Amino acid sequence: MTVPPPPVPRRGRDRKADVLKPAPGRDRFTRTDAPRVAVAGGGIAGLAAATLLAERGARVTLHEAGDSLGGRLSGHPTRLADGSPVTMSRGFHAFFRQYYNLRGLLRRTDPGLTRLTPLPDYPLRHSGGLTDSFARVPRTPPFSALGFVALSPTFGWRDLAGLDARAALPLLDVRVPDVYERFDGISATRFLEGVRFPEAAHHLAFEVFSRSFFADPRELSAAELLLMFHIYFLGSAEGLLFDVPDEPFPHALWDPLGDYLGRLGADVRTASAVHAVRPRDDGGVDLDTDTGAERHDAVVLALDPGALRALVAASPGLGTTAWRDDVAALRTAPPFLVSRLWLDRPVRADRAGFLGTSGYDGLDNISVLERYEGEAARWAAAKGGSVVELHAYAVDPAADRDKTERTLLDRLHQVYPETREARVVDARHLWHADCPLLPVGSYRRRPPVRTPHPRVTLAGDAIRCDLPVALMERAATTGFLAANALLEAWDVHGQVLWTVPRAGRSPALRALAALGREPRPRNG
Repeated sequence: MTVPPPPVPRRGRDRKADVLKPAPGRDRFTRTDAPRVAVAGGGIAGLAAATLLAERGARVTLHEAGDSLGGRLSGHPTRLADGSPVTMSRGFHAFFRQYYNLRGLLRRTDPGLTRLTPLPDYPLRHSGGLTDSFARVPRTPPFSALGFVALSPTFGWRDLAGLDARAALPLLDVRVPDVYERFDGISATRFLEGVRFPEAAHHLAFEVFSRSFFADPRELSAAELLLMFHIYFLGSAEGLLFDVPDEPFPHALWDPLGDYLGRLGADVRTASAVHAVRPRDDGGVDLDTDTGAERHDAVVLALDPGALRALVAASPGLGTTAWRDDVAALRTAPPFLVSRLWLDRPVRADRAGFLGTSGYDGLDNISVLERYEGEAARWAAAKGGSVVELHAYAVDPAADRDKTERTLLDRLHQVYPETREARVVDARHLWHADCPLLPVGSYRRRPPVRTPHPRVTLAGDAIRCDLPVALMERAATTGFLAANALLEAWDVHGQVLWTVPRAGRSPALRALAALGREPRPRNG
């Protein structure tokens, strides 16, 4: 079967988005010089790396330790108490329009991104009663910021006037790695306090940005917070609204991409882990896997922090002492909970598909899946009910899990009172602790894509990347960068990448932000 060429990367609607071109080279390997490349990890980063390498003609073997592809966006079939076959996944994820490289990966099997559907709003509710919306906020800065202030019941003009303008200036010109050099040494909470961000509006920054990292904002690096403001709000014209898959993750995203890799000749193996990596004197690598020893010319390690730490610890010949220490220093965020409930009656028709929540005893958001997912909509229509998902991020590792699950249900009843009378037809509760933690002062020690071995590269959202990307987009971008690094050494053309602007959007804003870099005059 002939595989069509991958689509040309797109930058979205933002005319100021930046392009990152790979090193020049030939179009692809020939049949006689195609290297054997292993990819450890079948999440977004590993899939991006494997896809690009296979498209360029490399002989790719993808190892995924789990039973399915997708990493933290994987899913598995299950059967409910009423006999219904459904798919349980690891929770809601927002596909923002500025995720250019992730969307480019998905276009391999869905050129028009028809399997993504837009959500009309992303409301945020605080337990104090205030609710913010992004539905009518303009996309393009600075009108996005001004429009939000004009429309927000939480953050008003008085609050804007009360900010420490000089302390807030860095938000106008965020650059990587400069933002880390200046702000990685303080916490997200401390930065907002220094700006005099109003207490009533703290949940906006924390729920939209900080909690997305599954971290307590008192521990999260302020540099990550500033980067998030830049990517989603002040630096990009794509806006804060997003798309979501219209079917469960495996059906909409990963099964088609796995089939695509198969058509490219890649060997995709699930339930197959890589246990050790042994660099060879000729530059290649040997792998210990579930099926035995394998010989490859190169490997991409696209693993979560815990799995990467374990693999490097089991590979004594891999890397330098300093590099191994940096990998060992990678931290994992506290556990998170995804509770999905199948209810015997519908929630109110005006409930949003996704609601961010703050001040509700650890409940971070509520999703009503039938608003956007076909499988949930079909179940809800057939049973006259609703499929509701609850998230709790950065849960205390010592917390009682049963109690946490009950608390989330109680808070659902508080936020959506009509659910108090609903019977839970069935429920699934997933606990995981495999997200990277990006705490204060961690940036300099994060290992980059390139390693001491030219034929070993790293990818994932825990990996250092000197581009304005985060979360799923950081995973996709580092996956492509890891493949690009290998392809460059073989004189093969890599992937063109796009990012949001890599600096403030206008000369005037950049000049204004420069005032914040100047040392303040000392009193006296």
